Amino acid sequence: MLHTERSHRQARSIRPAFPLFTLPLVALLVLLFSPAGVQAQHADVIRNAQKFERFLDFLDDKYLEDVDLDETVEKAIIQVLEDLDPHSNYFSAEDLKKANEPLVGNFEGIGIQFNILKDTITVLSTITGGPSEKVGLQAGDQIITVDEETVAGIGIQNQGVMDRLRGKKDTEVTVGIKRRNRNKLVDFTITRDKIPLYSVDASYMANPSTGYIKVNRFAASTANEFREAMDALKDEGMENMILDLRGNSGGYLNTALEMANELLGGRKLIVYTEGRAYPRQDAYADYTGGFTQGKLVVLIDEGSASASEIVSGAIQDWDRGLVIGRRSFGKGLVQRPFSLPDGSAVRLTVQRYYTPSGRSIQRDYSEGKKDYYKETMRRFESGELLTGEIDSLPDSLRYYTQHNKRVVYGGGGILPDIFIKLDTSFVSDFYDDVVGQGVLNQFAISWTNKHRDGLYKEFPDARAFAEGYTLTAEAWQDFIDYAAAEGIDYDPEQAAPSLDRLRWFVKAMIARNLWDIEAYFMVVNQHDPGFQRAVQVMEDGTFEEMKIAAR
Repeated sequence: MLHTERSHRQARSIRPAFPLFTLPLVALLVLLFSPAGVQAQHADVIRNAQKFERFLDFLDDKYLEDVDLDETVEKAIIQVLEDLDPHSNYFSAEDLKKANEPLVGNFEGIGIQFNILKDTITVLSTITGGPSEKVGLQAGDQIITVDEETVAGIGIQNQGVMDRLRGKKDTEVTVGIKRRNRNKLVDFTITRDKIPLYSVDASYMANPSTGYIKVNRFAASTANEFREAMDALKDEGMENMILDLRGNSGGYLNTALEMANELLGGRKLIVYTEGRAYPRQDAYADYTGGFTQGKLVVLIDEGSASASEIVSGAIQDWDRGLVIGRRSFGKGLVQRPFSLPDGSAVRLTVQRYYTPSGRSIQRDYSEGKKDYYKETMRRFESGELLTGEIDSLPDSLRYYTQHNKRVVYGGGGILPDIFIKLDTSFVSDFYDDVVGQGVLNQFAISWTNKHRDGLYKEFPDARAFAEGYTLTAEAWQDFIDYAAAEGIDYDPEQAAPSLDRLRWFVKAMIARNLWDIEAYFMVVNQHDPGFQRAVQVMEDGTFEEMKIAAR
């Protein structure tokens, strides 16, 4: 324990919840507190730790009013991290648990996906094999009570639902369900369990030879999910693959390595990392990939970041496949977690990563975090999202692919081989209102519940629905009437640019409510320019013209 100048004020109403002045913690605080301190020698760290410790002691002992030191230290850490880079972050113990949940791949609860419709919790689907499915909950069920507490009509929000339905494994919760064609509530007692969070949203055959896999994150279970999806599609005849990483903001580095390994043949460099405290580390494929032959397209956009960029960058650099879409986010920094004594943690940026050609794809962050996250708007305003043209690409950022020596660029994301413009042609006030206010989603839930049985009889599975269902004039009028009841008027002339998109969007949401998220993508992809171009290039000679092939 470092020496402090406490005298008669040994007992205070506000005290840290953990030993504040232990040397390791103070040293870490100072290490964080100044970018200069990060680069200092160990003796300088200790000297500055003592300085910071003395400041906190004065603050606690001499300041005019009581100071909450826990809060003060948290604010200090957060401010320091703000000044370092956009991706170093502080997490309280509670926030850390929530942040890790999507990457760990599971949580404990009852296993439903839900929406709040008309102030009522509505079950969209049950998780396969989860506790709700086992007791018989169904899509369309409305949860009216939870442990005899009425939860309908009280203005409940998503967090309130999770607070009541999530809980420790093997604990019980009783829900009162209102089900279509039932006049009274049906009670279900559900034993909570571990609920998996899936990373693969969809995997299906786009045509007899091309499989499609949509991955939403790089979590602990993602590589196994990807392999299972890939093997299942190979059994169905997959010769070519579309890997959709659009909107995938990343996750675990090791998961990205495992996925890239499945797609690269031979012992190829996937990525390397370097940092001040960490020497260069190279990661290679190991000859065990499950899809190293056949045409490969990776779909990316401005929401594809980090691990998504590692995979797409390796595929592009080795001329293994085509990258289609728009320039990716541009996150080329690696974070590692460091625990603090009270259960909180910091995730510090410790390395940059580089694609096989040597590209760092991290975009500039010298103007601060707020400016950094305005990048997508700048791309739109400059016209890049509509034309693919970038103002300047200096020679210093030019690199070459490993086999064909094609020019690729670093310094701000992965540039696609084939550009797909951002479609804004469908924009209208009516579209913005029904989508932005959640009316379209609410209508799809309500309408599906009324017609669920008939649709199941007519369409045995999601593919049959995607290929065979057309939104009827009656259903469309139901939608217009529903929007009007929600205060959104329909002007056919003003809404004209949006009508086609809205019709297939409604169909996609109905598919989602009848089956699952994969059914949604089966419908959406029929109208998606990136997906359609990916299917096209498999057959039109683009791979041969660009000399892209498995090697």
